[in-house]
This record gives sequence, C-alpha cells and structure tokens, in this order.
Amino acid sequence: MKAAVVRDNSDGYVDIKDVNLREINNGEALVDVEYCGLCHTDLHVASGDFGKVPGRIIGHEGVGRVSKVAEDVTNLKIGDRVSIAWFFKGCGHCEYCLTGRETLCRNVENAGFTMDGAMAEQVIVDADYAVKVPDNLDPIEATSLTCAGVTTYKALKVGNLRPGQWNEVVGAGGLGNLAVQFAHNVFNAHVAVVDGNDEKLKAAKENGADLLINRHDEDVAKTIQDKVGGVHSSVVTAVNKDAFTTAVNALRPDGKLVAVALPKGDMALNIDKTVLDGIQVAGSLVGTRQDLTETFQFGSEGKVKPIVQTCKLEDINDIIDDMKNNKIVGRMVIDFTK
Repeated sequence: MKAAVVRDNSDGYVDIKDVNLREINNGEALVDVEYCGLCHTDLHVASGDFGKVPGRIIGHEGVGRVSKVAEDVTNLKIGDRVSIAWFFKGCGHCEYCLTGRETLCRNVENAGFTMDGAMAEQVIVDADYAVKVPDNLDPIEATSLTCAGVTTYKALKVGNLRPGQWNEVVGAGGLGNLAVQFAHNVFNAHVAVVDGNDEKLKAAKENGADLLINRHDEDVAKTIQDKVGGVHSSVVTAVNKDAFTTAVNALRPDGKLVAVALPKGDMALNIDKTVLDGIQVAGSLVGTRQDLTETFQFGSEGKVKPIVQTCKLEDINDIIDDMKNNKIVGRMVIDFTK
C-alpha cells in the first residue's frame, strides 16, 4: 500500500513509499482509509520535534471503513466508518484512564507518532479506541473534527466558557476556524479572533466571530481590553510563543488562558497580573473518546462545518510547504478514494 513515511533525516518532509502491514492481532481492526487531513502536528513529527521517528507513517486525522476485524472484536463490524485520531490508545487502567482524563495516560499511544498513522491506504487500529463516525456526517469534514475539532472543543471546555462570555481565539487556521464555530454555535459565546492573515480573519467573520484583530495592525491586548474589557478565556492555537504572552494580557480578571499550540520555547507570565488578577493558565491536549463522540455529533447537526479541500497524496510535500508559509485556510485532506 502507499503511505507517507517520515524521512530518515527527519527534515520535516515525508516520502511516499510502498509499505506492507502486518496481520491484525486480538482487539484490532483493519481500516481502509478514505480521507486523512494534514495537521501541523504531523509537521512536528516529520521534523523530529517530539523525538525522531524515521520510517513512521504519519497521520491522525483519518477516516475510513473497517475491512477486517479480529475474532474477539464485538464493538465494530466490517463496513463501519471510524476515525483514527491522535489519541490512539491508553493503557486503560491508570488514574487518568479511569477518571475521564485518558489523553493524559503516561503510556498513551499516538497515531502517526508512536504508532503508524492514517496517511496511508490502510491502517490498523485498536477497536476499543476507534470512534465511529455518524452516517450523516461528511467524512471529509469528519477528518478535521477528528483532531482540530475535538482539540478546540475540549479547549473551550477546559476554559469553562459560558454563554454570553467573551472568548479569544488566537490563530484562525485549521484549529482556529473550528474554535470560532464551537464558541459561537455550541457555547453561545462572543468571539474575538486574532490573526495576521486577512483572508483567515474574513473566514472567521463568516463563521461567527464578533471582533477581528489583525496582529500586524493593532496592539492586540490593548484593543481587546478597550473594546470588551478583556476576555473571559483565550484559546491559543497559533504556533508562536509571543502569542501566548499577548493572550495573557488580553484576559480580564479571573480569566483563563488555554494553551493548545506547541511552539518551541517558553511563555512569559507577568507575576503581578497573574496574582492580582487571578489569572489561570491551563494546557489542553486533544480530547477523549467521549469528547470526540460529542464533536462528531455537533458536526452531524451542522453546528460546526470545517473548511476543507481535498488533494492527492503525491502533493503532500507541497502542502507541507504551504502550511509552513501560512498559505492554507482550513485543512488540506488527502483523498485515498481515487
């Protein structure tokens, strides 16, 4: 089968290779991949930012049909459409797995990083962790919900966003455009969006943003403080460490910053503001199987609609270049059906 594989030198790109999969084991299923989105985390994996994994098949925004199941699998059947997410599998018995925080499992497996992922014609999944995709949800759109969607939905939950409050979304790309939709359509909140790309800001406006700020033209934190008195929560999806500092300064007292993006480096926290304003900072890492089930449900109800475009597997390195140069609005999705 064809697959996108991390290069031996981990230079940030992938090679398209013919790969043979092993036979499935107990508890597993084989999935024929239909579509797989390319996420910025895939670029981190290809560059060895989390540790070098040459030869690994990338991809964790996968959707496909089950074509084979092990004899002991009872929750999936041939023909089921399932997702292949970054949270591939937890140990199932630690304190995090047992208390609804399974993505924090210390023995977690991640698709496209510690396990071969879905940027291939076929992928092997653990049947207990392959979340089903609703029949009335577009499978191309489901790819973005599998990662970008569930990640932003979970981040807004972590930020304790409530109806009528103000949420700031920093970065209006593949993650940010979905964060805007969830905040506006699901949480019924007001949304301020920060980005340096006018096209992405325009898309955010179309998705329900109330306040648009081009970070190149304005003092972001001052503008937000002046116009809305600061935000109750901020979700940072921009891969830029300075964005985190700006987001802290845009918070109102008792505000909460939720860190999602993974730029290298440290964020700066002003001690006076943090203490005197009761600022909270939290990290949010993708979502659980239940979070993904809820995310798919909102997608099937039309409350969130990812911006997606399909492309061919052989174009993947050109897409990586476009992502690095901030040229893509929404998500590029590899089509394995043609």
